[in-house]
Amino acid sequence: MISELNKSDLKKIFTRAFIQCRTKTLSLFETMDEATFCCQPHHDFSPVGWHLGHIVYTESLWILERSARLPCMFPQYRKLFAADGLPKSERVKLPNLEEIRYYLDTVRDKVLNYLEIADLEAEESLWRFLLQHESQHSEIICFVLEMCKRQQSSIKQFPYTPTLLYPCTPPVEMIQIPSGEFEMGNDSPDALDNERPAHRVYLDTYLIDRYPVTCADYQVFMEAGGYNNPQWWSKAGWEWLQTQKVMQPLYWCDNPAFDSHPVCGVSWYEAQAYSRFVGKRLPTEAEWEKAVVWDAKANHRRTYPWGDEEPKPKYCNHDTEIGKTTSVDAYSSGQSAYGLYDTLGNVWEWTATWFDGYEGFQYYPYIGYSQVYFDHQHRVLKGGSWATRPWALRGSFRNWYHPGVRQILAGFRCAKNGE
Repeated sequence: MISELNKSDLKKIFTRAFIQCRTKTLSLFETMDEATFCCQPHHDFSPVGWHLGHIVYTESLWILERSARLPCMFPQYRKLFAADGLPKSERVKLPNLEEIRYYLDTVRDKVLNYLEIADLEAEESLWRFLLQHESQHSEIICFVLEMCKRQQSSIKQFPYTPTLLYPCTPPVEMIQIPSGEFEMGNDSPDALDNERPAHRVYLDTYLIDRYPVTCADYQVFMEAGGYNNPQWWSKAGWEWLQTQKVMQPLYWCDNPAFDSHPVCGVSWYEAQAYSRFVGKRLPTEAEWEKAVVWDAKANHRRTYPWGDEEPKPKYCNHDTEIGKTTSVDAYSSGQSAYGLYDTLGNVWEWTATWFDGYEGFQYYPYIGYSQVYFDHQHRVLKGGSWATRPWALRGSFRNWYHPGVRQILAGFRCAKNGE
């Protein structure tokens, strides 16, 4: 039961969080022109303007229509901004930013008014879900803008000439994680359906990189002809590569200043190929999560690598505060109990695990959020990026994409079996 005092506090917390999150979202549109607002730089991703409208549509649908039982205020937008309304290719014909801002502000005023009388004992999970829903789409807006910038600028690709004789074992520090059980998943009020239920998992001893793979590390792979050698690629990965014809990460910057930054903009196939190149593999989701959140001395899980204090700038690169990647060793106070660096924020990290529900999974608030992706076609990513909002940043959070997607702000770290 939530006490009346806690209800009051919770309403204040939600009001403040919803306002903070929206302010961050809108800051991305402050100087945006109409061409960028409607630009679709890749066929798999909708224009940033559509994401802004979808955020509002979803908030209106779940809070005003389904919870408050109010009629739809903007029925003309239902088909346009619903996730299943139009193909992505038809989402470029949008109202202008001023019209969507009116839509956004009108809905938000009604939502905050309803919060004053909402039954948070019944609806708390929904409000937390919607806060994270906006956070996730705000991050998509960030990387779609990155793609737009690359299309609109003179950024060029710099393919590497293979040498085939370059050493393939760059020195990278690894941490041994002892065998034993740990608690995986999350049952807190913030947890999304795919994080539930928390459960015990036993893992044998393994090794995992202290840091994500850096640009300097990955450059060794490129200069050694990694993109031209099928030896390092799975059959599916090599087929993907022949179709995509890429020679470097999507967000590659040929500048030594980024040598200590995590490589960013790689597909799962590229991450797997590099891992094989250095004689390692990608960690499973469970291996990644244990190394990040498990405190063996205290025998309990942490919400974040550093403990239970909410994300702050001193712990990790997130929330678009910096707006780009940072060095993998920049946040010593954000280490996990086992000593891993840079696990939350900076770049998402691919794992070897197919996205699926945990035993006892129950969908919330609808099947289409997680369950329809339990199709053995999506790999799990963990950790968050420099654009991830704090409400979607924790050790148990699960992201998922097709293994061939490289437009997201993703990198990886490697693992090995115990020795």
